[in-house]
Amino acid sequence: MTYFGDRGRDMLSMHEELVRDRIRTLHREAEEQRRASGILRLRRARRDAERASIRLRHALLRLV
Repeated sequence: MTYFGDRGRDMLSMHEELVRDRIRTLHREAEEQRRASGILRLRRARRDAERASIRLRHALLRLV
């Protein structure tokens, strides 16, 4: 069994807290990325729907 002493335990605790903080940051950044990707997909879908609507409108006008 290795004995770290108070200073060693403090360093280990600090290191563990830094690791936990980095993991939280990575999770937060991943969630932000998912949200940004979702927003981009939504914008693209809206744009595509608008283009399809315009094409349909033009096609219907040509039938009249």
